Amino acid sequence: MDNSRKVPVPDSTGLRMLAVHAHPDDESSKGAATMATYLQAGARVMVASCTGGERGDILNAAVGELAHAHRDLPGVRRREMAEAAQALGIEHRWLGYVDSGLPEGDPLPPLPGGCFALQPVERAAAPLVKLIREFKPHVMTTYDENGGYPHPDHIQCHNVSVFAFEAAADPEFRPELGDAWSVSKVYYDRGFSPDRFLTLHQGMLDAGLESPYAERIKFMQENEGQPMFAWVKNHPTTTRVLSSDHFATRDAALKSHRTQIDPDGFFFAVPNEIAAEHYPWEDFTLARHRIEGYEVDPNEPEDDLFSGLRD
Repeated sequence: MDNSRKVPVPDSTGLRMLAVHAHPDDESSKGAATMATYLQAGARVMVASCTGGERGDILNAAVGELAHAHRDLPGVRRREMAEAAQALGIEHRWLGYVDSGLPEGDPLPPLPGGCFALQPVERAAAPLVKLIREFKPHVMTTYDENGGYPHPDHIQCHNVSVFAFEAAADPEFRPELGDAWSVSKVYYDRGFSPDRFLTLHQGMLDAGLESPYAERIKFMQENEGQPMFAWVKNHPTTTRVLSSDHFATRDAALKSHRTQIDPDGFFFAVPNEIAAEHYPWEDFTLARHRIEGYEVDPNEPEDDLFSGLRD
């Protein structure tokens, strides 16, 4: 795969992108720089958050609002999401479901009643079908069948997105939700692409810095055939969007989620100038499309999520 091609996205006026995410903060850690890039190029970009993140852990105790977060975490998450949306410039909708939480223990406890992951997929997808028919996106982004990582809400987000992609185009499905609309392309986010981490690891070493990925890469090299991240599906990277001009925008959005994101943590481990030099893209997998005769060679990835739609 050619890591040297740096092709900017063309003017995207009149095009629309819908990114479907499980929780507030997911939109900022997965594909955020790409969204900001397309906004600058003239596209409209909408984020749909399936849940309110009500059962997320408070991961950053240094935020100075710990008591408030414990008292009203749903309200705090909504305020953080509003700040992140403003930082990115995106439009935003809540789909209205309740966070399922991440079950832990052996055996795993049951999921809480009424949560997003326990909803029948057809029912859970209805708000997204309605949004698709209203917003009329040309492209959707979501997670793969393992959810990007196997959180119940991420897996359900995949299921709902795939169902809505088909159902929104069917005029016989819930016509009260609006006139049918066919999304042309669906992408899976590849934020945990091993190629990205290997390249950034080498970039840090070349700069004389300690790599934050050294232990994972050593494990992978010593255990041939084992993935760097056990939960990552081996989908090919079909699409790379040049988005380094907006890595700082992505970081600002991430830092808006103060209760969830440690400003000294994993997401900020590689300086943006090193990432921009060595891996200035965000990666995606083209999962489904409705463009007759359209194909992508993973050895020569697309550089534009709207490729094939501009003519």
